[in-house]
Amino acid sequence: MHALKQLIKRFLPASILTFYHLALARLAALYYGNPSEKLVVIGVTGTNGKSSTTQFIGRLLELMGQKVGWTTTAGFKIGDQEWENKQKMTMLGRFATQRMLRQMVNAGCGYAIIETSSQGVVLSRHVGINYDVAVFTNLTPEHIEAHGGFENYKKAKGAFFAHVAKGGRKRLGGREGGGRKSGGAGSGSAGENDGGQEKMAVVNIDDPHADYFLSFPFDQKVTYGLDDKPADYSPTVLSMDAAGTAFVLETQDYLFHPVGRFSLYNVLAAITVVRSLGFDAARVAGAVEQLRPIPGRFESIDCGQSFTVLVDYAYEPAALSALYDAIKLLPHKRIIHVTGSAGGGRDVSRRAVIGEFVAKHADIVVVTDEDPYDEDPKRIIDMVAGAAAAAGKTDGTDLYRISDRQEAIEKAMSLASPGDLVLLTGKGNEPVMAVAHGKKIPWDDRSAARMALVKGGYDCGTPRTIETK
Repeated sequence: MHALKQLIKRFLPASILTFYHLALARLAALYYGNPSEKLVVIGVTGTNGKSSTTQFIGRLLELMGQKVGWTTTAGFKIGDQEWENKQKMTMLGRFATQRMLRQMVNAGCGYAIIETSSQGVVLSRHVGINYDVAVFTNLTPEHIEAHGGFENYKKAKGAFFAHVAKGGRKRLGGREGGGRKSGGAGSGSAGENDGGQEKMAVVNIDDPHADYFLSFPFDQKVTYGLDDKPADYSPTVLSMDAAGTAFVLETQDYLFHPVGRFSLYNVLAAITVVRSLGFDAARVAGAVEQLRPIPGRFESIDCGQSFTVLVDYAYEPAALSALYDAIKLLPHKRIIHVTGSAGGGRDVSRRAVIGEFVAKHADIVVVTDEDPYDEDPKRIIDMVAGAAAAAGKTDGTDLYRISDRQEAIEKAMSLASPGDLVLLTGKGNEPVMAVAHGKKIPWDDRSAARMALVKGGYDCGTPRTIETK
């Protein structure tokens, strides 16, 4: 099947492929009875923070008493059921997504939050979904080679915003929340505004590309930010440390436990969405205190060891930079970083950038497989490690090239001394690793870390066995 898909992509003209994707998307929506028309649908796009923002929105809505569903890179949720995403796709195929939306409707969900990727938009996976809210987190150079340049990448995100802005308004009576004017405090029922559910853009005003995303003709445009730019939702930060962040917003005191500025941006986006849907400020503030990091994002692995182990999904330079900013808030001595880069032609240029960045910020660098796909894993490792070596690291001293990811993690643990921080990035909670011929093998960095700690003599219970071959 994988080979057949590659042949189709290679030989069919682009115009026919585009028509095929569009037709399939509309057929899928029709087949499942256009389920998005019966939900308030929130789409989250951007380079970084999409999964966390999506799930924070969903958790807050749940804490407001709503029933929700979501689809993200990290996992899926339909009402009371929640499970991991093993597909290695942020947006599933059109029929799979529409089927999930239908299941959300059948389960009594009122809200669907969809992590919406630029590549999914190019493949028309957003078509046939009537979104009500479009959320923009940030935009940094990523997937550039896949899109043929940064401007094309940006335009793909813009195409999603245009799609949401022009969607037909829904009438969804009898549901709490439902839209209000920017900065106001209103509440009401979803779809009971004069002309139905208003189309809303929620935009990070601190991003250099914010004006572009605010240029689309939405009924409401709501902004959030942490810098000095005027925004509808701009908190006053009182403290930020390893215990979390205390801040004031709309005269409400907030305590948010996930660590770091990048996490604060994610929850601020979620707060902006939920408040803009009309939910009470005091209730939202109380709910935020109950939020915790989503799996695989700045997740600590604690088996009683004398050093810190963190697992994070960060796989590109901007995300790694944000991660290291958060790490500064944690007490630590040396940083031992297990890193790599994806194969399959995915942003080859970032490999050297990652290698150089990690070499400059970590004390010891271990380069290993991430998701090699059909590419030679050794070539990828050498590109990342070569840049680390050029930045001053020395093979066998503070730089190691180990293809097997389990062995690489075990090596990092063996090098750790009391007070050190072992950082595993690139996979997060992903339950598979993509290798040659379209195959996905079971994987979990968190389980791998626990297995390595058990091997080092620590008691982690009985970690899940991982097949690596």
